Amino acid sequence: MKSARETRGGRSRRPVSLRQAPGDRADGRGPEAHETAPVGKDLTPVVGSNLRRLRGQRGLSLEKLSRLSGVSRAMLGQVELGQSAPTINVLWKISSALGVPFSALITARGGGGVHVLRGENAKLLTSHDGSFSSRALFPFDEPRRVEFYELRLTSGGSERADPHNPGTVENLVVAEGAVEIEVAGHREMLGRGDAIVFEADVPHVYRNRAERETVMYLVMTYADTVG
Repeated sequence: MKSARETRGGRSRRPVSLRQAPGDRADGRGPEAHETAPVGKDLTPVVGSNLRRLRGQRGLSLEKLSRLSGVSRAMLGQVELGQSAPTINVLWKISSALGVPFSALITARGGGGVHVLRGENAKLLTSHDGSFSSRALFPFDEPRRVEFYELRLTSGGSERADPHNPGTVENLVVAEGAVEIEVAGHREMLGRGDAIVFEADVPHVYRNRAERETVMYLVMTYADTVG
């Protein structure tokens, strides 16, 4: 299945006006040069918390992240502690080094570990003919190795998926209807309540064999963190 990985917005090609604060070093080892429009101070603790969490999830030291991002170790430490409001330019460097969308650094996480995804705000992917749709049942603003989808396939409809990255596994269960799953030429028929697990780094196809819409739930597990 085509996954709904969030894409990062393109950066502006216009030169960014910079000014160097007193005590900053041009070699990048001291505090960073400041843009004219830094991130608002109200986001400083949010960015610090997110950076600390994301860096920890990747097992990166401040020194290693500094080398990857080009942002000084001192600045990274200040951002994590909420002692410095990073500029937009600095946030782009950090998010690129972490391999996460820009929004992952500036989005506040829901309190109490609860994140409600309202149906009316669902993120949907639909095939060109409208016969297949997938609804993401997970938040996009955090790095992850697992994604959860609701899939719907109209009667007689089919969806062909290209191979995913090596190590990707799909675990699918049929909630309503019936579907034929073809994986690298091997076919399996699944009815309501049936489940299948397969390595998805090969071509695979979903075909609705019921006389009505088939509803499925899919868990995709990646070898590496995405998002």
